[in-house]
Amino acid sequence: MDMTGEERINASRDAVWVALNDPEVLKRCIPGCQSLEMRSPTELTAVVKVKIGPVSATFNGEVTLTNVNAPESYTISGEGKGGVAGFAKGGADVTLRAEGAETVLQYAAKAQVGGKLAQLGARLVNSTSQKLAQQFFADFNAVVSEKAAQ
Repeated sequence: MDMTGEERINASRDAVWVALNDPEVLKRCIPGCQSLEMRSPTELTAVVKVKIGPVSATFNGEVTLTNVNAPESYTISGEGKGGVAGFAKGGADVTLRAEGAETVLQYAAKAQVGGKLAQLGARLVNSTSQKLAQQFFADFNAVVSEKAAQ
């Protein structure tokens, strides 16, 4: 499954970059995130609870940042195991472009699921993934824009 999009954020590129690398900001914005800890500047661990159709699962996962080109771009990739529900793995290329006082965040993501989640059907998994991505970016935009206005 592939997803692309962009979000216009009312904050400087530097402020958006800092927020993209702040585990507390990310934890507030990731739907269902129960914990997110930075193990190193490029490695995080997470626990996320999600419901896709009739399947609810808690995923324990690891996230890695690569191709870091501060404050312009990075690749974020991760894999989570959800017990009997299956697994989810994927990644996204994230790019920040300054436009005046605003920042345009662009992303191109790929995701893959297995186990019970894969049996739900591509349409349900894709639509839920799109909703979760849109919710993350809307929440991220709100948090970063609010911080920038202070």
